[in-house]
Amino acid sequence: MLAIIQIEDLPPQLTDLEREAAAQGFRFLGRLIEEWETGKNRFDKPGERLLVATHSGCLVGIGGLNVDPYDSTGDTARLRRLYVANDFRRRGIGEALVYELLLDAHHRFRVVRLSTDTDAGDAFYSRLGFVRIKDANATHMLFTNAVGESH
Repeated sequence: MLAIIQIEDLPPQLTDLEREAAAQGFRFLGRLIEEWETGKNRFDKPGERLLVATHSGCLVGIGGLNVDPYDSTGDTARLRRLYVANDFRRRGIGEALVYELLLDAHHRFRVVRLSTDTDAGDAFYSRLGFVRIKDANATHMLFTNAVGESH
């Protein structure tokens, strides 16, 4: 059974996901762990969240929402560190994580931005309503008033 849970501490199983991601060339879970341990990013500012997806008690995904450090307005969030275990992809887990992250975003943020560098990521986020943008610090954005319109 799938559960999406907000966390306050990194789960020990995250190292398994990090190893899998690194083997696929994705370094962002390593950065998540490093920034958490140094206190640089704990997803603890107003409006921020870090969620995990578990299936039958096993960690199968993670994703977070931060205040966008590249935007000075304060009303822009950044979707970060989204990863779903390879064996659990294409089951709606990534979509469930993103939807949960965005569910309350409109209370604090006007826009959510993100960066992805894969065609699969581009297709995934486009399917969820994000639009491609030309920006040095983001590839996609979504106005939070659009959240829930397709769900």
